[in-house]
Formats: sequence, structure tokens, C-alpha cells
Amino acid sequence: MEELCKSSIFFSDQSLCYADILSPPEVRARIEVAVLNFLKVLNAPTPEISDLPLISRKSSNSRVSRGLLTDVSWIFLSQSFCKRSLMRENTAKSFVRVWMVMKMCYQILLQEKRVTQRELFYKLLCDSPDYFPSQLQVNGTIQDLVALLRCSRFSLGIMASGRGAVAGRLLLQEPNKEAVDCSTCGSSGYAISGDLNLLEKLIMKTDARYIIVVEKHAIFQRLAEDCVFNQIPSILITAKGYPDIATRFFLHRMSRAFPEMPILGLVDWNPAGLAILCTYKFGSIGMGLEAYRYACNVKWLGMRMDDISQLVPEESLINLKPKDLQIAKSLLSSDVLQDSYKEELATMVESGRRAEIEALYFHGYEFLGKYLATKIVQANYI
Repeated sequence: MEELCKSSIFFSDQSLCYADILSPPEVRARIEVAVLNFLKVLNAPTPEISDLPLISRKSSNSRVSRGLLTDVSWIFLSQSFCKRSLMRENTAKSFVRVWMVMKMCYQILLQEKRVTQRELFYKLLCDSPDYFPSQLQVNGTIQDLVALLRCSRFSLGIMASGRGAVAGRLLLQEPNKEAVDCSTCGSSGYAISGDLNLLEKLIMKTDARYIIVVEKHAIFQRLAEDCVFNQIPSILITAKGYPDIATRFFLHRMSRAFPEMPILGLVDWNPAGLAILCTYKFGSIGMGLEAYRYACNVKWLGMRMDDISQLVPEESLINLKPKDLQIAKSLLSSDVLQDSYKEELATMVESGRRAEIEALYFHGYEFLGKYLATKIVQANYI
């Protein structure tokens, strides 16, 4: 990927920043260099406490990288820096937090362990409650550390908390273990592990023709219960709402294993649904330097405005909330959103209404599978 990013043949922007995936010794070496550089300035003839230069994670620093030989796009961060300084009142605590989390990660890597962000929070809460009163401070500091060392959080020894599930025509096999048939895992599906190293090593086999990303767990359960993957040769995957890292990684892993297989997204017809689809498709600035790494070329299958006008009764439409309008405004201002998506979003805002996938149950509980089959056969996705 590094060589591709440097090549103007594939990418239109060559000043992009991203997080490396490194081995524990390589990460420890970067931490040691950071400490030595800090001590060097501190012990200079005119000593001072050096600031921490971090790649800015603000939306103004985001860039869209578009492949010239493909229609795939990703969100990256560019070469714009912000600083954490001990001498500034508004960043002093953030400065200390970075060093504290860096120390903790160094110890984790030495012990050859992995921890979740939640586990890390409770350890830091006990050790330094004034600096880490909530999970929010831990999450932000991890992103600061990723931006400082330019390595992924998994490289730092921090493991994702998996909550996603997969079902359908997919065989998964861990090294030295028996294969799991995801079509026999019932309506709950196969739980996606938060161990990205394990997910990378999975052997995947399928005879499916489509991957269907489902926004909501209840819809995923209905489709799995009805064995829709036998009617439409497919793999179903859900993150049960906004996508977590492990589910995005697993989807990206499948996209690499089956590069010719279309990935189709089924989300509510509302701004939040489109935001979820876009997170799978383009990445998320909230992921900082890891924004692009899990992006996949997801197509929008449904629900869309032609479905609303033809299949959803007026009584099932719900008024947009202020939060919906806020999400819509953010999406419409994004450079990454294609025109057809903006038209859908503009229609939502203009109508002031939204619709959930469950509105299709007006036609019966079995209708959802027929709806998907019809859209897929007609290649009705954008």
C-alpha cells in the first residue's frame, strides 16, 4: 500500500498520512526514539519541554484519495499538524495522557499481551483517575498516540472489541482448527472476534456471489432465520449498528479474499443509515490515521427513495429529528459523497421524512428476501 500511495498512477494526492502495521519490536523502537528525543531536548544547554507533534484529525485535514484506474475512493489525513503542549493550559492534560498511555502500551508489548480499550481504561482509571475519568479520554489519547507514532492501534497491543456477526455461505477455518460453516450458525450468526491478528489468519472459502452488509441486527436475524443466503447465494454481515473496527476489518478481509464479489449495503433510509454505509465505503475521520485501512467498495442496495415511493406506506414514514438534519448537513458538505448519494440525501431533507427497513414488513415478514432478490437481479444498486 505504501508504494501505491506514492504512485500518481493510482492516487491523485501524494501527501497522505496513514498508520503502519508494525511488529511489537518495531513499535517499541518508535516509543524509545520518542522518549530519547524528549530527553535530548530536556538535557540541552537551554532545556525545554518539547511539544508532541500530531497529525491533525480535524475534518479540515481530511482528503479524498480517488483511484484513477478504479471507482474506489478512501478518506485520508494530510500533512497538517497539531500539538500537545505541557505549557498550554488547554492541552497540558492531553500531553501527560499521551505519555501515560505510551508507557502502558510499551509494557503491554513487552509482556506480549493484548488488551481492549475498555480494559485499558479501567487500568488507567485506577492508576490516574484525574487524567482518565471516562472512556472518552482513553479513546482520544489512543488516537493521539497513533497520530504521534504513526502505527495502528492493533500494533500498539490494543485489541478491538468485536460485536459483529456473519452468516451464510462462508466457511471459516482458524489455523489448526476445524472449519466453521456460517450457514449453520442460526439466526445469531458467527460472532466476529476482536482479535485482528486471528481474523487476518482465517482461511475463507465460499460459493456465494454477493456480500450483503446489514445495518441492523434484527434485520440480519430475520434474513438469517429465513436462510435468504440459500435463495440468494450470499454472505450476510452486520456490526449491529455503527460499524466497529473488527467488523470493518473482517469485511475488508473478505473483500481481499473474494475481490470480484459485489458488496451491497442494506441500511435505513435516513441520514444515519447513509453515514453507516459511507463508513464502510470510505472510512472514517474518527479513525484518524487508520481511516482508510478498512474501507471497501460497498454499493448502496437499499433502502432508497424509489423503494420509499413504491413500497413504503405513508403511515410508516417518520419525521426527521434535529440530529438527522445535522448528520445530513455534514454528509452533504463532504467531498467524498457521490452525486447520486447527495440526491438521495437531499430528497430525505426536502421531504423531512425517514423510513426504517422494517417498514417493508407491511407486505409480510417474508417480503424482505423477495425485495433483496429483486433488487439484486435488476442490479438496482449505486
